[in-house]
Amino acid sequence: MKLNISAASSVGCVRENNEDMILVSGAFVRDGQYHAVIDTEQRDRLILALCDGMGGHNAGEVASSQTLHNLQYFFGDMPARMSAEQLVEMMKQWLDSISGIINSRGLADPTMAQMGTTLVALAYYAGHYLWFNCGDSRLYLLKDQQLTQLTRDHSLSNMLGYKQHSNVIVNCIGGGEQHAYFDTQEITDHVTPGSILLLCSDGLTDEVSDDKIADMLMTGANADDLCQAACQAGGIDNVSCCLIRVEQ
Repeated sequence: MKLNISAASSVGCVRENNEDMILVSGAFVRDGQYHAVIDTEQRDRLILALCDGMGGHNAGEVASSQTLHNLQYFFGDMPARMSAEQLVEMMKQWLDSISGIINSRGLADPTMAQMGTTLVALAYYAGHYLWFNCGDSRLYLLKDQQLTQLTRDHSLSNMLGYKQHSNVIVNCIGGGEQHAYFDTQEITDHVTPGSILLLCSDGLTDEVSDDKIADMLMTGANADDLCQAACQAGGIDNVSCCLIRVEQ
């Protein structure tokens, strides 16, 4: 199969600094756009990931960047021919490691105290597709004209059963927390020609409804179109999207 990928990241209309970042295989996207068509039959692995950083000064920008650069090298250096279960275990070990690294930098430099980042990722490895989520950035699946949020927000509002989104998250990489965790699931059966996957930060979902997102995806929108829609609706936060259209 071929994955037609568009990625875009914008500072929005209010913030002065973009703390989001996207990883598409070996490319990093912040304050810009990226497009690639990747044939999964020509490789044994692929990682797509999105981070929404947090922290004072430029610390959120540092946390998201360091996390994604570290993930790129880790994922690329993993052994071949592991099972999906072994991949999940290695990713959990990586999460413990990178969270410790981010926290250590925050302790060493007061300007980066309690910096952290969310992470949502889609991994292709040896014929398997799996997602990983830490925080409240999201992964959606559009299939048969039905948009479904695959990830669960690790937020205070979600814990309390509120529908309204909250900026208070209960799980992240770094952030001064002692333990970060992943939700994860294999979705190989869902990644079929015609399906669409969307990784996004809350800068999109706080401004654009799920119904509007679904309509835009079904009428051919790319990642930058989604970012522009969030900006037109107010653009209070940074907004980033990585859109994957699955082709035969």
